[in-house]
Amino acid sequence: MSDNRLSVFKTYKLYVGGKFPRSESGRVYEVTDSKGNWLAHAPLSSRKDARDAVVAARKAFGGWAGATAYNRGQILYRVAEMLEGRRDQFVREVGEAEGLSKSKAAAVVDAAVDRWVWYAGWTDKIAQVVGGANPVAGPFFNLSTPEPTGVVTVLAPQESSFLGLVSVIAPVIATGNTAVVVASEKAPLPALSLGEVLATSDLPGGVVNILSGKAAEMGPHLAAHLDVNALDLTGADADLARELEIAAAGNLKRVLRPRAEEDFTAAPGTDRMTAFLETKTVWHPTGSLGASGSAY
Repeated sequence: MSDNRLSVFKTYKLYVGGKFPRSESGRVYEVTDSKGNWLAHAPLSSRKDARDAVVAARKAFGGWAGATAYNRGQILYRVAEMLEGRRDQFVREVGEAEGLSKSKAAAVVDAAVDRWVWYAGWTDKIAQVVGGANPVAGPFFNLSTPEPTGVVTVLAPQESSFLGLVSVIAPVIATGNTAVVVASEKAPLPALSLGEVLATSDLPGGVVNILSGKAAEMGPHLAAHLDVNALDLTGADADLARELEIAAAGNLKRVLRPRAEEDFTAAPGTDRMTAFLETKTVWHPTGSLGASGSAY
């Protein structure tokens, strides 16, 4: 066999509605490694791509929110299995994106896989932590249970291209929300490859939609979109975050503000899950007898 093979360059595409479209505009932009060497051309998403992603996320929301928490946990665990199987690819992509040695990149990827498993274990437990039975004066049960907020736009971290990415996506979908994710502008390739993993796991199409491009270009449209219920602004700088918060006020979106110098290697806690949960309280008669002897 000849050693003179042509290089087969990978074509990176968006992940929207369980499919891999090119950007509607046909635009791309150059992605380089930490030393400025060319890696690939990534799709430069347009406003239309963002709208398509919201439509896909809304369409998937009912089925995903209505799935049992146990089933969501199984699916998230399956994603972790698929990530483990493509570990070498992600080690290379993360190393190139973040300028890390192979051993340090491997540690980041392993931590990201572990993070998926961690959130997979929380899907059927978070309700016991934030819900419960409330004491009331009267022959009633009063139960508070968490429910997903809806469609969440997530601006992924700019520097932590994979561990940070996983840390903001997994809690959103673990609790039954669907997500429109704007990947790191300068290092989008691990996010676009994650789309390939999600497509080959059991995750229904549309639950996670991944766009690459400029957060400053897509963010205002997503923040003002009336079918987006919440924003995670982790990847936005201070000026953009303020602009998007103002736009989000138009339909009272939940907003999770960026945190200064967030350490994604630290134990995550439950706050990213509870940030996008609503509480439903239900009253129900206990069936005890009243003074007249009749049952409620």
